[in-house]
Amino acid sequence: MEYENNLILKRLFTKNTINDLVKNRKNDTFTYAINRYLNETKAQKYNDLISKIYKLSGKQYRMEYFYKNTLLNKLLLGKHSLKTTTALTELAIGKSKADFVMINGKGIVYEIKTELDTLERLENQIQDYYKVFKYVCVVTCEEHYEKLRKKLLNTKVGIYVLTKRNTISVKKEPEEEESFLDKKVIFKVLRKKEYEKIIFNNIGYLPKTSQFKYYSECYKLFDEISIEVIHKSMLNELKKRINIDIQDYKNYVPYELKFLIYFSQYKKKDYENLKIFLQSEFGG
Repeated sequence: MEYENNLILKRLFTKNTINDLVKNRKNDTFTYAINRYLNETKAQKYNDLISKIYKLSGKQYRMEYFYKNTLLNKLLLGKHSLKTTTALTELAIGKSKADFVMINGKGIVYEIKTELDTLERLENQIQDYYKVFKYVCVVTCEEHYEKLRKKLLNTKVGIYVLTKRNTISVKKEPEEEESFLDKKVIFKVLRKKEYEKIIFNNIGYLPKTSQFKYYSECYKLFDEISIEVIHKSMLNELKKRINIDIQDYKNYVPYELKFLIYFSQYKKKDYENLKIFLQSEFGG
């Protein structure tokens, strides 16, 4: 039952579901979730229903989206600034995918372990993250905390706990660890235009070779740059990946959808459509 509830809510808080709702005012997953978990749904605004189902999730079924959205609201929007800080999600690093990355003066990976997650892959994930970033933090529930505390006791990995009251409790701040940075792994994280810019800015030219050899020749030049310069340049390039209209984002996006919309590349018209949708009534 718990797995089923988590799956339904996981499907609800996705770009596809929200985009479908904004465009068509209907979505099977949303209708099923509303009818299953809430009463007296007719003639209620979508904004209110989304808020209610999100609060229910926070009390009973804290899936990964709830953790991610809390991190974005509490850390990026609460402590930092959209002008100076960029967040990334599902960033492929080695054999792992970073749940949430925040970049300002430094880059921090936040690996999420919810109540439904095991800690089996955590060690390998942390090893992957340290090849690209200097700071790693695990965000988890109160049930996992003691086990994690012992597991990470002699490491520089931070530990944050999402409490029962849905606040973030800092148990251990992440410390800098730069000894595992790996040029090859960083190179694979970067997009073509990003590593080309880093090479050109530091070497002064790009390789003139066949398309077949271009990637490997680029890496040879990339490898000549110091790891310190590469890491700093990488952070600068990753920061540029997200570009949002800060004012529209703040004005039109409710707390519950901040994470989803942040990564949806909305234009002004999209924000206006979202506002109209949220104020319209659910038909039941």
